[in-house]
Order: sequence, then structure tokens, then C-alpha cells
Amino acid sequence: MEVKPKLLIVEDDPNLGQILREYLEVKGYEPTLCTDGEAGFTTFARNSFDMCILDVMMPKKDGFTLAREIREKSKTIPIIFLTAKSMKDDTIEGLKIGADDYLTKPFSMEELLLRMKAIFRRTHVHGNGEETNLQFEIGSLYFDAHLNLLKSPSQEIKLTSKENALLLLFCQNLNKTVDRAEALMKIWHDDSYFNARSMDVYIAKLRKYLKEDERLKILTVHGQGFKLVELK
Repeated sequence: MEVKPKLLIVEDDPNLGQILREYLEVKGYEPTLCTDGEAGFTTFARNSFDMCILDVMMPKKDGFTLAREIREKSKTIPIIFLTAKSMKDDTIEGLKIGADDYLTKPFSMEELLLRMKAIFRRTHVHGNGEETNLQFEIGSLYFDAHLNLLKSPSQEIKLTSKENALLLLFCQNLNKTVDRAEALMKIWHDDSYFNARSMDVYIAKLRKYLKEDERLKILTVHGQGFKLVELK
């Protein structure tokens, strides 16, 4: 029996929420709909989900606050924001929290579905239909891309889905330059300025995680992209 990916949808517009729930149900998902942020967090805390789709502007608790609370419980669950605003500050705020993607209303259901499938593919969870066990030993660190886990002799770090996808791309191309535009298209599916800024933020985080082993460096190759190198 096929296991349907479980989705938490938190949307205060009853019409849009119902449309989202019915559409994604038809497409093979198991969606749960909440209409405010407080109900959304209660539902998240009591159940297991594979992805969260959160409206930003909601009563009782906004989507950013809800996402921060969700992130305290799970560093890896994918989060997509739905927003009626196209403000740069909203986009940056969402990325800082660890959002995997965002859509500005109005949007097409087909675009949402494509973005969901792309996230599921790179996070190796239910939505891609198969699982991949990708493990790497880099320097003194151990990276399991399937578990979104980076281990060092002193700590274990649960990576967000984008941190995981970036590190996986670098490990698959160890000591090779990863083209900046190619990485943006592969992980963000868009090489816009805001996504490029987002990638810089995630690379800074990865550099911090790898700092424990001085042999590991993510180098900036000017005019081209980035390279994960293991120094001898």
C-alpha cells in the first residue's frame, strides 16, 4: 500500500484553504488544513508531517512565528510560505527562518505542485517515490544526505533541506567547481538575485559547520561558483 505524503496546510482564507486541500488530496497527498497559526502549531505538535505550507498573514499567530516554532521541533521538515506580499523584507525573513520556498499570491496550483515535488526530490522523503542512501566521509566528518545529518567528533547537526541539498551537491563534486547558476537552478529552480543572496547565506552556514575540520574549505571561485576542497 502506497504511503501518501502528509501535508500541514495553514491558511486563514477558507476558500483558498479548501481549494488547496482538495487539489492536493486529488494529487495523492494527505493534507490537513488549519485556519490560524495557533491551531497549526497544535496540530503539528500532535502529528507527523512531511511538509508544511504556511500562509504568512494569519490571525492569532503569523506564519513566520509559526515557522520558528516548527523549526524548534524539526530542523529538516520542508516549509513553503504563501504570501500576498512581494516585499523583499518578507522574502528575506522567510529565508532566514529556513523556508525552502515561497509563493506570492495569486499562484497556480500546478506551480505549487511542481515546487513541492522538487523539494521532495532533493530532501529524499516520501514525495519522490523512492529513497536514496547517500553517505560521505569528508575529512573527520560524516555526512548522511538521507538523514540530513552532519556528524563531527564533537557534535551532530541536523541540516535544513537546503543546507542538505547544497552540501550533497558539493560532496558529489568534491574538489570540483560547482557553477553558481547551476546550483541555483538545481536547488532553487531560479537564479534570481534574491535566491543568489539566499544561497550565500546557506553557504556561510555550511562553512561554519565544516570549520571544525581545518582541512575542509568551501572556496569561492570568482566568476564561476564554489568548490568544496579537502586539503591534505
